[in-house]
Formats: sequence, structure tokens, C-alpha cells
Amino acid sequence: MAVGLSFHPSVQQPSFEPRPQLKLEQFDDLVVALKDALGPSSGLDSSDVDVNALTRHMRTYDAREKGWVPYAMADPDLAYTRNLVDEGNGKSNLLVLVWTPGKGSPIHDHGNAHCIMKILHGSLTESRYEFPDSDKEKPMRLTSQRVHEANAVAYMADELGLHKMENTGDDYAISLHLYTPPNVAKSGCHTFNPITGERSYVPKCGYYSKFTQKI
Repeated sequence: MAVGLSFHPSVQQPSFEPRPQLKLEQFDDLVVALKDALGPSSGLDSSDVDVNALTRHMRTYDAREKGWVPYAMADPDLAYTRNLVDEGNGKSNLLVLVWTPGKGSPIHDHGNAHCIMKILHGSLTESRYEFPDSDKEKPMRLTSQRVHEANAVAYMADELGLHKMENTGDDYAISLHLYTPPNVAKSGCHTFNPITGERSYVPKCGYYSKFTQKI
């Protein structure tokens, strides 16, 4: 159902310094701006990609415009849905994720890719963890926890650790994710047991819908 409202070592964290902004009034404007920013590059590992520019585009767009609503397909039987918006010249994928109330993701890595996330509706709680440092079973160490409210933007990469996202609210939460390169969609990722630290390979992270069409 559609929700009506419902380091790499060379990569630095975005600094969010003020710069001249594009006028991103419509969701389609944001999609085009992100694609143009990536252009012929290979993703955030490339020297010709400005991580801050991508982040500024995300921050500039006001999610209250709601041009993203056609992509926000929810399924109460799933913890969240992955809805493909754009494939970014083959260098990235842009997804709208819709999070069922009270549900969340497992602890996971990002398949050596990088993610910029924007909250479109509701809020999500992000918990970050250290990578397990040995094969010995032991509880994973929580390093931080933060609530991201509507219009907030966050950046994540494997070099910053592992994380999980949770919707602790009573309404659907909706987030926009730019992954580059699109490694997880192609090659999967790993999830982690919070009690033992055991890693499990997830061979494919598929889509619930593509370009507003349910699969």
C-alpha cells in the first residue's frame, strides 16, 4: 500500500559548511541534482565526487513538498520496504524506505558502499556499533544512539562502524537513501547478531518496488 503520509580512508565525513545552493523545490529536482553530482564518477570513493555537495543537496530539499509519496509503498508484514527511485547512471541507487511502526533493521554493514540518508517523514532511531574484533562470541559494543527527525540528514560508511535503524513511533517512518556504489543491491551485505557478534551473509537485498511499480 502507498503511504499517503505515512571510509574509505580517503573519504571524510561531510562538514555541512554553507555553500551556494541549487533551488531544489521538487523531489524530481533532487533526484536530478544527485545524479548530476555523481555524473561519470564511480561513487564516493572517486576523487571527483564532493561528498559535501551530495549532502547539501539532501539537506536543501524540503521533504514537506511530498513529491516522494508515490515511491513510499508500505507493507505491514515487513519491517521495512526498499523502493527504487533512481539508478544514478549506474553509479548509485536512490531508495525510499518505508518503516513499519515498531520495526527496524538488523545490525548491518554497507557492503563497502556509502550511504547518505534523509528522513522524509516521522523519525528513526540509529544505533551504531563497533565491528566485532575477534571470532570470540560476545555482545556487540554500542557506540552511539541518535534519533533522526524529519528533514534530518546523516552519513554512514563501513569505516564508521555498523548500525541499525528502528522506527519506534506509532506511524510509518519514511527515509531516502543514496547508496554509492550500489554494492548492496548487487552483492548483498552482512548482518550481525547483537548478542554474539556472529556475522551472516545476505546475498541479495532486493526491492519492493521499482519506479513506483510494485515488483
